[in-house]
Amino acid sequence: MVEKLWKELSELEPVEAIALGGSRAGEVYDEKSDYDVYLYCTGPVEESVRREILEKYCSVMEIGNHFWEYEDNCTLKNGIDIDILYRNLDDFVNNVASVVEKHDARNGYTTCMWHNLRTCRVIYDKDGRLGQAKKRFEVPYPKELRDNIIERNRKLLHTAMPAYEAQIAKAVKRGDVVSISHRTAAFMESYFDIIFALNECTHPGEKRLISLCKTQCRRLPEHFEENLNQLFRDLYVKSEAVAGDLSAIIRELEKIL
Repeated sequence: MVEKLWKELSELEPVEAIALGGSRAGEVYDEKSDYDVYLYCTGPVEESVRREILEKYCSVMEIGNHFWEYEDNCTLKNGIDIDILYRNLDDFVNNVASVVEKHDARNGYTTCMWHNLRTCRVIYDKDGRLGQAKKRFEVPYPKELRDNIIERNRKLLHTAMPAYEAQIAKAVKRGDVVSISHRTAAFMESYFDIIFALNECTHPGEKRLISLCKTQCRRLPEHFEENLNQLFRDLYVKSEAVAGDLSAIIRELEKIL
């Protein structure tokens, strides 16, 4: 079924490449794994055209969602979810180039799009441009990028005046659970960005980060998993311990930096 869908999508005039991402792009998935599909287009594909194609294969469709990227979120008739994201290849390549070649660091998730490109499986590539992009960025992890990610996100963790550690401590004192959640999530974004950069691994996204770090990263802070678990156990039920939990996480990270 999905092969027929790929074929129909590839025949649309604006579509120049199709890539499969996520677990389906690799070897570790099962029959219930979702499909993450990226359509690289030279221009817009009309929603009515997409709907006409997708209704042949999908039982549920939300066409034209734009909460993150522009996408169609659907469920195939076999019950498996599929997300189809529409991208401009030049814009995407420029985004990756700013990280890989210009060494621009972000507030967390710096190398996610580079990882997405490197690990995707090309299904269709009309003029070979997606394949060329994959080849262009199949390079060793730049030392300058590694250093820039660590420097920027290290400051966000605890050395800059607006650092997350201090913000979380203030939120805990106020009993502001929404702010605690928000700032802790931001803390984790920068923390894992540092870990992946230190190990010269591209960032795989937001899922299964602890287990992925344990399997992919050769250098991890001592008590890595234990300290994270302790923080989340204490966060809302033993707030007086949170400052110490954060200090322990940062202290062990600093040792390996």
